Amino acid sequence: MDNKDAEKLFFIPFNTGGHWLLLAINPIREIVYYLDSLGNDWTTYPDMKVLIDTVLQAFRAQRDIQTSRRGANSITWIKVACPQQRNQIDCGYFMLRFMRDTLSLGRLKIPTDYFDEFKCAFYTKDQVDEIKEEWCQFMITLNVCS
Repeated sequence: MDNKDAEKLFFIPFNTGGHWLLLAINPIREIVYYLDSLGNDWTTYPDMKVLIDTVLQAFRAQRDIQTSRRGANSITWIKVACPQQRNQIDCGYFMLRFMRDTLSLGRLKIPTDYFDEFKCAFYTKDQVDEIKEEWCQFMITLNVCS
């Protein structure tokens, strides 16, 4: 980070071994937004939580931030109620869509009940196809597929 004090969201696509989910992290505020299209809690993946907490603690140490013993575990995990997938194969596209929605709004916070602009219980087939098409176009522009 060039400006150590600037608040930013860092997106971490995370694969649990067969399922993609999205973590959006604000390291300055030590907030982890957890978006899972299967609706699981982050406690379902304890190794992921330990890894991310360790990274944030290392970030804190690198910035020489002193915390009390009580504050040492002050990392906040927020489960975001986001659209849910209806099958067992679209998790990667949902993760990409969550990232795109957040970036398109330019916000540093993700509400616990997702964004009003994109709030729905499920993405439609057309909405999933839209992100698939955008991803394909992006890969073509990078010349990855030739």
